[in-house]
Amino acid sequence: MNDVIAEYRRGVLYFDAGDPIEAAKILSSVLDEEPGNAEVRLWLARAYFASAQLNRAETHLRTLVDRDPSDHYACHLLGRTLERQSRPREALPFLRLAAAMSAVPDYSAAVQRVAGTV
Repeated sequence: MNDVIAEYRRGVLYFDAGDPIEAAKILSSVLDEEPGNAEVRLWLARAYFASAQLNRAETHLRTLVDRDPSDHYACHLLGRTLERQSRPREALPFLRLAAAMSAVPDYSAAVQRVAGTV
């Protein structure tokens, strides 16, 4: 278990250091060991998003939103992932949901930006 925790921390460090591709490799193996760990899954989705592996990010974010629809950050990131894939109609409901749950300025800005393209 300590090895898994150490690898998780290493993956986060790579992400924070600006290397999302290496972070994703590490976090993917951690998720294999801890498939029910939402925190690891979210970091992995963020790494995939940051490295433009958008289909992979979408898969993990949909899993997170399905498990916990009240996770405003997962909803927002799923919306942003869909937006980056040129799927604004699909993105907008998730972005609106995130903005309704939390008054984060980036959330409302994303809603305005995407709503203007639909």
